[in-house]
Amino acid sequence: MLPTSIQTAGFAGLGAPEILVIAIVAVVLFGGKKVGDLGKGLGEGIRNFKTALKNEDDETKKQA
Repeated sequence: MLPTSIQTAGFAGLGAPEILVIAIVAVVLFGGKKVGDLGKGLGEGIRNFKTALKNEDDETKKQA
């Protein structure tokens, strides 16, 4: 059992205030459009990676 003083951490150990500050700094440094494009590109990359993993897994099952 965990001690009561240990709290669960959010994304990568960051809480909402820290993520908000990072987002604000990113918008100030890069501008809203660039941050949006970066998010879109990151999402597409993750989607393509998952698709590639799924296709490879399907091919492996067909060979077995």
